[in-house]
Amino acid sequence: MTTPYDTLDAWIDAHFDEEVRFLQELVRVPTDTPPGNNAPHAERTAQLLNEFGFEAEQHAVPARTVHDAGLETITNLVVRRKYGAGRTVGLNAHGDVVPPGEGWTHPPYGGEVADGKLYGRAAAVSKCDFATFTFATRALEALGAPLKGGVELYFTYDEEFGGELGPGWLLSQGLVKPDLLIAAGFSYQVVTAHNGCLQMEVTVHGKMGHAAVPETGVDALQAATRILVALYDQNRVYKETLRSQVKGINHPYLNVGLIQGGTNTNVVPGKVVLKLDRRMIPEENPAEVEAGLRQLIKDAVAGCPGITIEIKRLLLANALKPLQGNQPLVDALSRHATSVFDERIEAAGTPLYTDARLFGEQGIPAVLYGCGPRTVSESNAKRADEHIDLEDLRRATKVVARALFDLLD
Repeated sequence: MTTPYDTLDAWIDAHFDEEVRFLQELVRVPTDTPPGNNAPHAERTAQLLNEFGFEAEQHAVPARTVHDAGLETITNLVVRRKYGAGRTVGLNAHGDVVPPGEGWTHPPYGGEVADGKLYGRAAAVSKCDFATFTFATRALEALGAPLKGGVELYFTYDEEFGGELGPGWLLSQGLVKPDLLIAAGFSYQVVTAHNGCLQMEVTVHGKMGHAAVPETGVDALQAATRILVALYDQNRVYKETLRSQVKGINHPYLNVGLIQGGTNTNVVPGKVVLKLDRRMIPEENPAEVEAGLRQLIKDAVAGCPGITIEIKRLLLANALKPLQGNQPLVDALSRHATSVFDERIEAAGTPLYTDARLFGEQGIPAVLYGCGPRTVSESNAKRADEHIDLEDLRRATKVVARALFDLLD
């Protein structure tokens, strides 16, 4: 006996070449962030969606707001598909991505297919889920079954800078408010929780001086070294004292990702800038974490005459915590993922932080699920030769289509 799930699967198989071509077109329009000129990609995506009969609302974030955030253009897309009375399931993926960098053996914007994999920047994170979510929705509608509620697609362009001008902007403007939310996924798991992230900039001020007479200067780099030692010592403390109870998340971690300073080899450095990233497990209080780090940094240079510091918060992204009401999402996605992949796939957490938290903060139950490998590292996400396995794309599309049918049947 043929089931609705069989029919959905068959439609996806029959249209899979078309889905791959759709993803290739998305990869071929660069969305490097920075600089963050992402409106052209939104316009191209809207054109492609229109070919499927999906009208995409184009919501341009005001230019001044975008520029103040250090970006160039952002246009977020919303597609609304209403079937009847009932709950609305939102599907969100982001199109912005870090620049490609070096080391590619396939063109980063070529969308090339080789050995069953599609290569390109953002192929895995997360333009693949533009395709997953679009074709899952098309399959659902092709089924012709009576449905309740509706599906909304949110394709946004600010994840790399925190999401406030992507989903955050759509939510704050009252443009979207789904009852349930599925965000782009980066692994086989159904993700119900993720870490928070605090990013800070620490500027250490000393006084420049000639290296031949170093006593005429105040070495900002020596003071910055004290701060670095204090910060890295914290990672040992985190591993020994703080553990998350969420499966898939282990302990907090602090990374110093950028160091800038000095003017020349024969000059005592008068200024050093550090940029740090602190991942917070869901059990931590962000305000307490930030206050503790600020005090740690101040204490590290307390004994350095002539040194002053400035500390600026760059980003505070709260953790995603499981909300009451997410169980229908978890049940449907886990059940169908287990069936389609023929292995047990359950709910778990991830050490990443994502835009999904912004929906959770509005009381909207959200989970992450979509096209991805077993682990993020397998896809080379944010590295050279980023790619997605096309069979993962096919299977994830089937899982999402089946889950939507269950949620709206």
